[in-house]
Amino acid sequence: MNKEIDCRKLDCPAPVLNTKKVLEAESIQSVSVLVDNDAAVENVSRFLSYQGYWVSVESEHGFSRVSGERNGENPAQIPKIDSEESPDEKVKTMVLVTSQFFGQGDDELGSGLMVNFLKTIGEMGDDLWRLVFVNSGVKLAVKDSKVISELKEIEKSGVDILVCGTCLTFFELMEEKEAGQTTNMLDIVTSMQLADKVIKI
Repeated sequence: MNKEIDCRKLDCPAPVLNTKKVLEAESIQSVSVLVDNDAAVENVSRFLSYQGYWVSVESEHGFSRVSGERNGENPAQIPKIDSEESPDEKVKTMVLVTSQFFGQGDDELGSGLMVNFLKTIGEMGDDLWRLVFVNSGVKLAVKDSKVISELKEIEKSGVDILVCGTCLTFFELMEEKEAGQTTNMLDIVTSMQLADKVIKI
């Protein structure tokens, strides 16, 4: 039996939360989630992958149908947000970037400082676990960003980069994102819980 969940006209993170609630309440072999924005498509797809569903997306009349079919194993190729780390893992530091500027005062100075910060953040070594971009911070993860090459290198090194889908949609940058995974507030809150240390910029 296929379970259909209508999440149209819902903003992030409601589509993911509604899907999570239904899947927790019932044992469902296949599910279809109806959404009407790109951020929800990516977020629901990732969530279903985490839960062990094979995911497909079809565009219909003004909305998308995100379908998941459970096959008993997790085919996701991206890091599982709610996975537990082994006790001997190093300290997990999450850096929350809330703006495209570093500090307050002069925007030109703040922009330069942020570029310098992200070009230097690799010095944190293995302690750097996850970079999360929200609000105007998402502008740093798009193709015209002065640090896009550095972010791609950081991602290649194994650091998770999460970019707020609601924020990308607000700034009309969803199609411009070139680094990181589109994320939602549920992932961000879960990341805060899992992190040993959270640094807000």
